[in-house]
Amino acid sequence: MKAITVSDRDAGVAGLSLTELPYPEAADNDVVVKVHAAGFTRGELDWPHTWIDRGGRNRTPSVPGHELSGVVVELGYGTTLLTVGQRVFGLADWARNGSLAEYTAVEARNLAPLPMDIDHTVAAALPISGLAAWQGLFDHAHLAAGQTVLIHGAVGGVGSTAVQLAREVGARVIGTGRTADKDLAKEIGVHTFLDLETEKLEDAGEVDVVFDVIGGDIMERSMAMVRSGGTLVTVAEPPKTQPRDGRAIFFLVEADRTQLANLAARVRDGRLKPVVGAVLPLAEAPAAFAPGKRVAGKTILRVSED
Repeated sequence: MKAITVSDRDAGVAGLSLTELPYPEAADNDVVVKVHAAGFTRGELDWPHTWIDRGGRNRTPSVPGHELSGVVVELGYGTTLLTVGQRVFGLADWARNGSLAEYTAVEARNLAPLPMDIDHTVAAALPISGLAAWQGLFDHAHLAAGQTVLIHGAVGGVGSTAVQLAREVGARVIGTGRTADKDLAKEIGVHTFLDLETEKLEDAGEVDVVFDVIGGDIMERSMAMVRSGGTLVTVAEPPKTQPRDGRAIFFLVEADRTQLANLAARVRDGRLKPVVGAVLPLAEAPAAFAPGKRVAGKTILRVSED
């Protein structure tokens, strides 16, 4: 099968290539999925589990990408709840070969059924972005109606999903971004847009929740904006400080079949519209990973046709 692989950690994006790999084996409780569309995170070449398995052993050449949508073609021993021929979407395991391949083996519990009326390219934009937004806003920050949330990177894959979920729950949304992001931010539901190129972050005032995807100086400056009892949640990096009268939480996205199903239901009835910025063929994955290749929303790789 064809797959995007990487073997040299020092090479970075230049080390990505389209190669031939053996068809994957389905372990107990796995399924093998024929991947139709896949998503990736540009920073994942820096993640330890891109290079080693859970036992610390080298696992190169490895296949990056952890978001996928496709069709089940094989069941591992003991696998239940899914069937051959079923459309599914979800997360590939962090420490195993990922989704930038024609076929991949995935734990069945990490996948949810995909309704027939959701396109694979849309579904592949949901797993990390949708689960990160859901878990950050609701599981960790406990965002509620009437509260104010500041969402950094409001038109990115995670941010745009967080904006829509926050609006749905009845929160006031302040979104940050660049000048070119303003129109799209307003379109997806941001109440107040803060242009980080021309405006001062602190002008947003105090908020109940900060959702951070940037880290660094922006995250640290946002600490002072968290009002008493509030929460800053981040997927970027562990915070070095804490808000004076609140808390800051760094979290890793966890696969959750129920949450995936809830996200799909929102897509079906129009409450959630994933922002897909570009759809490219699998062979263009190395170029899509390149630094500076910035597009609004999520870049999706089309692996095979439905």
